[in-house]
Amino acid sequence: MSMVVVLLLLLPCALLCLFSCAAAQLTPDFYDKSCPTLIPTVRAVLQKAIAKEPRIAASLLRLHFHDCFVNGCDASLLLDDTPSFTGEKGAVPNNRSARGFRVVDRAKFAVEKSCPGVVSCADILAILARESVVLLDGPSWAVQLGRRDSTTANRSAANNEIPPPNSTLANLLSKFQAKGLNAQELVALSGSHTIGLSRCVSFRDRLYNFSGSGRPDSTLQPHFWEDLRAKCPRFHGNNVVAPLDAHTPLHFDNLYYHNLHASVGLLNSDQVLYSTSGPNSTRAIVTRYRDDQGAFFADFASAMVKMGNISPLTGTSGQIRKKCRRVN
Repeated sequence: MSMVVVLLLLLPCALLCLFSCAAAQLTPDFYDKSCPTLIPTVRAVLQKAIAKEPRIAASLLRLHFHDCFVNGCDASLLLDDTPSFTGEKGAVPNNRSARGFRVVDRAKFAVEKSCPGVVSCADILAILARESVVLLDGPSWAVQLGRRDSTTANRSAANNEIPPPNSTLANLLSKFQAKGLNAQELVALSGSHTIGLSRCVSFRDRLYNFSGSGRPDSTLQPHFWEDLRAKCPRFHGNNVVAPLDAHTPLHFDNLYYHNLHASVGLLNSDQVLYSTSGPNSTRAIVTRYRDDQGAFFADFASAMVKMGNISPLTGTSGQIRKKCRRVN
């Protein structure tokens, strides 16, 4: 057998090892010795924040998602703009809607007091996302830890790679698949919209000019359409908010999927998970989660772990930022 053939045969194994070894560097016990108080410290900060504003839990979960979808889970979203640096906070999906940065700051400050220079902002954000779900009665999962923080950000990628609220199902599937996430994981992770609020600007087109038609989205239930029009005027009120789940917006459950089944999903990117037909339809997955909250919880937890493993910086890559808003 020639050397070239041997190398070709070994290449897939080498690549598999490369990707699996990178993922293996993230472990739930990464800080057990270097910062054993990490989880309770972060949880205490979050409990105070949620007691003051329960909505913040959904905002922190969204921060983790928006961070991971741009160059991986590296806390790049947390970086502020400077005269010589353009961050991701001003990107369309984040501008005036990304929230929770002060909670991250407070959690980082508390962790730094007990474990200076040890824990990354990316890991703190991942922990805050898990604890936010748990504190609103959702599932738990073993957060994989050991990420390091980026020294750069990518506003262009934030504008292009985070799925917008008017996404079609095809667009959602494409953007999730680009991150290594399949259709089931798309539907499970979309279930995070069982908590939180969304701004009028994110769903106004469905009420007045859906897809440029000059008419409302025909999938909207008439009573739901009337309720939303009363909250969201046609020409103003961009920052007026409506609950993503009108029934239990502060409780993590599976009512989001009941809403989709009843055609009262708030965002187009929600409703298309059920209303789109064809060979790539995700309707059956929505129905499964509607009928079985345990299945949703299990799949959501698994998908969160997988999403948290998107291109992490590990080893000597990146840095452990002293403050999450700026590089060291």
